Amino acid sequence: MRVLVIHGPNLNLLGERQPEIYGRTTLVELDDFIAAAARELGVNVDCVQYNGEGEIISAIHDARTRYDGIVINPGAFAHYSYAIADAISSVQIPVVEAHLSNIAGREAHRRISVTAASCVGTVSGFGQHSYVLALRALAQNVEK
Repeated sequence: MRVLVIHGPNLNLLGERQPEIYGRTTLVELDDFIAAAARELGVNVDCVQYNGEGEIISAIHDARTRYDGIVINPGAFAHYSYAIADAISSVQIPVVEAHLSNIAGREAHRRISVTAASCVGTVSGFGQHSYVLALRALAQNVEK
């Protein structure tokens, strides 16, 4: 099984950007954490990070022929990018949305994810473990 993990905008600044919300783990450390969990699950994983909406959409489109599923943290795009939501709906592979923070407990403009409805599920609020929980759920979904 092959999974693409897509980190959205500003996640390249993990560890230094608002550590009280997102923690002190860097993106490199997060990717290593995800890779270790993937090995335990017998899943091959590739992690990428993009700040641009178009880059994320292209990665989703390209993934449809190369991966069995996607874990995505669309960052702030989750709250307003119907284009990313449409891209997720357009591919015939399962996508799970993951967020480090509990978006339902954040500011009003962060409580709704327009991209989540296009995904098979969402995980939020568990820090780096959100990605691992999403990866596990995705692996179980693909096995069905």
